[in-house]
Amino acid sequence: MNRQLPLDLPASNSVLEEAGLARASADERGAIFTRREVADFILDLVGYTENAPLEKYRLLEPSCGHGDFLSPTVERLLRVARQGSIPPAKLLGCIRATEIHPESLHETRMRISGLLSDYGIAGNDAAQLLDHWLIDGDFLLAEIDGEFSHVVGNPPYLRPESIPPRLMAEYRARYTTIFDRADLYIPFFERGLRLLGPSGKLGFICSDRWMKNRYGAPLRGLVARDFHLACYVDMVDTPAFTSEVVAYPAITVIERTPGKITRIAHRPKIDAATLGALAASLTGQHSESDCIEAEAIACGSEPWVLDTSAQTRLVRRLEASLPTLAEAGCTVGIGVATGADRVFIGSDASLDVEAERKLPLLTTRDIASGKIHWQGKMVLNPFEEDGSLAELDFYPRFAAYIARHAEVITKRHVARSNPKAWYRTIDRIDPALTTTPKLLVPDIKGDAQIVLDEGSFYPHHNLYYITSTDWPLPALQTVLSAGIAKLFVAAYSVRMRGGHLRFQAQYLRRIRIPCWNKLPTDLQSALSNAIADNDALSVQQCVFDIYGLNRDDRALMDSLLED
Repeated sequence: MNRQLPLDLPASNSVLEEAGLARASADERGAIFTRREVADFILDLVGYTENAPLEKYRLLEPSCGHGDFLSPTVERLLRVARQGSIPPAKLLGCIRATEIHPESLHETRMRISGLLSDYGIAGNDAAQLLDHWLIDGDFLLAEIDGEFSHVVGNPPYLRPESIPPRLMAEYRARYTTIFDRADLYIPFFERGLRLLGPSGKLGFICSDRWMKNRYGAPLRGLVARDFHLACYVDMVDTPAFTSEVVAYPAITVIERTPGKITRIAHRPKIDAATLGALAASLTGQHSESDCIEAEAIACGSEPWVLDTSAQTRLVRRLEASLPTLAEAGCTVGIGVATGADRVFIGSDASLDVEAERKLPLLTTRDIASGKIHWQGKMVLNPFEEDGSLAELDFYPRFAAYIARHAEVITKRHVARSNPKAWYRTIDRIDPALTTTPKLLVPDIKGDAQIVLDEGSFYPHHNLYYITSTDWPLPALQTVLSAGIAKLFVAAYSVRMRGGHLRFQAQYLRRIRIPCWNKLPTDLQSALSNAIADNDALSVQQCVFDIYGLNRDDRALMDSLLED
């Protein structure tokens, strides 16, 4: 495999200069600074320690900021050099650190210069080291030669819409893991991994979103194919940074070596003694700290389940023995996204179009109580039943309405990319779905809220729906609401602030359920009767029997419903 990207760089950083990120503030650059204890912890995890031959290593820091990682790295290297009487010239190739922001780089240069002085290195020797170690530029564009034994750092947190389009296009052309709405830290991972030499180790602290969500799939696939996830430390709700941030951080250590075991820890106390002991445990030196092991975490591009709790073990057991929702005759979909809700959605009276061109729309607000209380919203339907776009000549009121709103409608991406179909919604509307019985599931919730629509409404895009050709929907609704949906979604979904889950299609499709026609008829009858009698205890017993849950499983499901 080619371990370094072909860059074909221009003579100057013209793309970077045009983008203006080098002059941007810390917030605009997505810069978040790491506490010293955490930086030391990561260096310990990747084996950059003073009992190792650091003068033989090459360490890369891709976004050095104010030197949060670089300072402890240099300190460790200089102590090893002093103990071994290693001259400064032998240290030139030991470190590389890039920084896009000139003022931050200058501050770091002064800080490292002071450390060199403390260890008796000054004048021309210090200047040479600083010139070799520090790179002024964008890590994703800079020329960086050779391979590295270690890559450590805290890559920037920056959404693609915050990056100038030309620069984002340049990134996408260079990095195959940038997919969908991937955060900027994704290509930082990719380039850092590809710069690792044999047995090299990468240790990053950054958001954990990519480990489960859609945009992280290509990076997960890269790790599963060519690397080994050695360590994972959940840092959510810990003071890992020098300022309070709204983030879901995790420390990830990935190695260019074969391996199956991942060592895992959750939310450690942030102090040197605790983190030092935990590092020794996670690296296999001793097992006195709170460290657990799991196998086969990285499997293709599938979401990572980084939890070895009883809940996850139950999920794995059910996955091994039961079919998916799709295999059991169920279909999961999402409601319509219009791209301009204020034009396409309104009351019946406000949408002055032909009756054929609008449908009753259900939103999350309509089912907030757990039952349907429709507030009268309608959605324009530009599609015929056969999937073709409605001809404007046939619907003069519809044509007049969209003409009045053409300025808004044509600004949408879907309109610009397909000018002949400029008045279509982002998602195609299938009118038959309106009259199809379905279960509706809101996206962001602490618990699964599953509401039955017997066939009267079209769902909005913040609602997912489940239809079935085999399962009676009241029975399916009851089983999924009895903790089963939450059990599976919690294993795969990213956690939102406040502990809420994302009940998205990609997670709902992972739910396992027996085929209805393979259940014993007495169990089918018992469940149907319990539903008709509104007998919660009998329903719960039926669900336990359907899934073959033992006493411990049942206690777990009870606690899940109470959580």
